[in-house]
Amino acid sequence: MSDLYGRFVSRVLFPLQERLKHHDTVRVKEGMEDSQWWPRERIEALQLKRLKAFLLDVQEHVPYYRALFAEHRFDPVGVASIADLQALPYLTKKLIRDNSDALRASNAVGLSRFNTGGSSGEPLIFFIGTERVTHDVAAKWRATRWWDVDIGDPEVVIWGSPIELGTQDRVRLIRDALMRTRLLPAFEMSDEKVQGFIDTIREMRPRMLFGYPSAISHIAGYAERKGIRLDDLGVKVVFVTSERLYDHQREAISRLFACPVANGYGGRDAGFIAHQCPSGSMHITAEDIVVEIIDGEGRVLPPGQSGEIVVTHLATRDYPFIRYRTGDVGVLGTQACACGRGLPVLSEIQGRSTDFVIAADGTVMHGLALIYVLRDIPGVASFKIVQESLGLTTVYVVPGPAFVPGDTGRIESGLKRRLGDSVVIDVKQVEVLPAEASGKFRYVVSRIATDLAARA
Repeated sequence: MSDLYGRFVSRVLFPLQERLKHHDTVRVKEGMEDSQWWPRERIEALQLKRLKAFLLDVQEHVPYYRALFAEHRFDPVGVASIADLQALPYLTKKLIRDNSDALRASNAVGLSRFNTGGSSGEPLIFFIGTERVTHDVAAKWRATRWWDVDIGDPEVVIWGSPIELGTQDRVRLIRDALMRTRLLPAFEMSDEKVQGFIDTIREMRPRMLFGYPSAISHIAGYAERKGIRLDDLGVKVVFVTSERLYDHQREAISRLFACPVANGYGGRDAGFIAHQCPSGSMHITAEDIVVEIIDGEGRVLPPGQSGEIVVTHLATRDYPFIRYRTGDVGVLGTQACACGRGLPVLSEIQGRSTDFVIAADGTVMHGLALIYVLRDIPGVASFKIVQESLGLTTVYVVPGPAFVPGDTGRIESGLKRRLGDSVVIDVKQVEVLPAEASGKFRYVVSRIATDLAARA
């Protein structure tokens, strides 16, 4: 339970800030906290009602969709089920780039320019309106409350996006201090920087850590090597997002901070799609988001089958995302969660399509097939694998104290067994691994898959 000041922030200060920003966040969050317990059928009925109103508004105010609906003879008035969305084509990053102005609603409110980091190809520039910001903040707020963490509880955010880091002016710093939030930049993770992060975390004693799993697990690993305790800080939960959460990262973070790790799935472009509850399920924010899973031919798959995640965000009428191809791979769940929430579940989030690699014979496999080769070699402290082409894969290795010359041969032979004997494996020993421009870290990057995603 929050302390007295935390309750003041969540009940008075933060609601006042949101009203001044013309955000209806408190009402939306309260509605979500009610609807999460509804039966699945009632949630689906709400979703359909919102979808129909959304499509009607988009048809009236957004030039791109007005023309698209006419071209496909699609009338939102006749929408009777979520499946009716399948009459519309997918929205891709290329289509957004080619139709940026036409996607803006004529009655848009509070549009701000955003972009993705470009980790899967060319950065995507798009716009977000006041309504979507409100709903995304409400969705995150609801999810953190599942873990007994509220607005106003001390929080440390470990992040790398220049959008947040670039807005740390005096007003923002004062606001963060009042809200008891501290933002730490994840771009540079040298020992000196990490020691400073740990000092800040120990000083703040946050109720929640929020950020990239790679960055937080790196901090945890450094603390373990240096014999620094993190389990005495009273952290209630570590909330991770924006990257794939690997099992070894979850184990290390949970063990060293002595708290659960909650996964969050979403993106700057697609919104906050799903959050993990204490029972372990990734619940979709179904009040705002319709999720479809499609195969390589664009056919919609039933729950239980793996495919690309496609999102329609119902709070994006200012700059609509309708049937947006995320480039991520996942599976819709078939079972209700033991927590009792009626929200649908993503049973698996397997990573980005560009986290998959392609062997010389054309076989597609998840990057984990290569990751396990490196993780089984004790002398490898950390690594990054870049599939440059079908014939060349570069492996960046930070050698640990146990690294021996023969480890290079083990890496080469292990990757050749998976990618093919004809593939050149170029092992480079480095002191620091190259990160993505966004500050995120990816163990595996396939340039082949990136090229395919960029053309989608």
